[in-house]
Amino acid sequence: MGNSSGKDEGEEGEEEGMDGGEITVKKKKKKEEEVEEELPLGVEELFESGDPVLDLSYRKFRCLPSRVCGLMHLEKLYVCGNKLRTLPDSISQLQGLRILALDFNKMEDVPLPVCQLTNLTRLYLGSNRLMSLPPELKNLQSLRCLWMESNYFQRFPRELYDLPHLKSLQIGDNRLKTLPSDLWRMEALRGLWLYGNRFETFPKVLLQMNNLEILDMDRNKMSEFPSLKRLHSLRLFSYDHNPVDVPPKVGDEVLVVGEGAAEFLEVREARMEKQRKAAEIAAEESLVAAEEPVIHGILKNSSSNSKRASNEATGEADVNEGEVKDGEGDGELPFTEYDKVELSYDEEGVEYETEELICEGEGFEYEGEELEYDVPQNDYEYEELEDMRSQDEEA
Repeated sequence: MGNSSGKDEGEEGEEEGMDGGEITVKKKKKKEEEVEEELPLGVEELFESGDPVLDLSYRKFRCLPSRVCGLMHLEKLYVCGNKLRTLPDSISQLQGLRILALDFNKMEDVPLPVCQLTNLTRLYLGSNRLMSLPPELKNLQSLRCLWMESNYFQRFPRELYDLPHLKSLQIGDNRLKTLPSDLWRMEALRGLWLYGNRFETFPKVLLQMNNLEILDMDRNKMSEFPSLKRLHSLRLFSYDHNPVDVPPKVGDEVLVVGEGAAEFLEVREARMEKQRKAAEIAAEESLVAAEEPVIHGILKNSSSNSKRASNEATGEADVNEGEVKDGEGDGELPFTEYDKVELSYDEEGVEYETEELICEGEGFEYEGEELEYDVPQNDYEYEELEDMRSQDEEA
């Protein structure tokens, strides 16, 4: 009992020798030490597990336990939903960290030691009290994903221009009214969330963001949208809870979310289905046409035409289509193979060829060289003269 009162008196005497500011700092430090000493149940085991992932979310920490900064093997650290206002300088020792989640805390500024974690690829700062970003953020050259929704940004932070590999930027639920005209410099951006801000007109600079794949403009005050067809990489556009009734014009591959989007998608799907069916029918007709054999004219034409073409190429004379080569008359008639369909000559076919030549009538001209008769004309003239002489002698 006496010891206790003596201790209290000593502390009171010590405090009397300090001014008000020193007393406040000492009390605050003492309170933080008491909080750090009283680790929640199970946290000690987490420290000793050796797991590269440490989740201390929603533990009511007012300051980060000092032991965390000694876990050099950490790759992912989640301290969401606490009451942190800053982080200790020693956090910069965790150079293996790739993911740091500080959502739902009470930070008014980004702790500068965080800007020394140069291997970070994802940084979550949402639901804090941030109004700006420090210039030192440019040290995070490996950063791919930055989420800082539900803060108090009134202007777009140009410090982000110095992050050349940033692909995903979540800056919804802030107080933005405009975007800088040179936002197109962020060429690596693939996803941009701007929902829940104060845009009254669609920022024209977004039409120059040719690499954007996701654009979320929900819960703003825009009454119309320009055509977004020039954004060839766009795959998702959300405009829900804006004072518009119909979606903007977008490419056929873009999914839209908002007022009138369902009807728009149904009409587009019906149109695309009609185009698909038409393409399928055209493809089937083309396939059938390619598979069916097409015979031009009578078989003799393909035979004679190919033969004539061969003769013209070699300079040889054509052979009469009605003639049969020596030695082929006694054997089987020749056959022609066309498109895997075997065709053969028959006797009627040969007779038809002869008849066609006869029935073509006057004016038929043979294109080949002049044919020679088997019996020369001179023999006929000689026989006629001999008959006339015999008649004269008898007379």
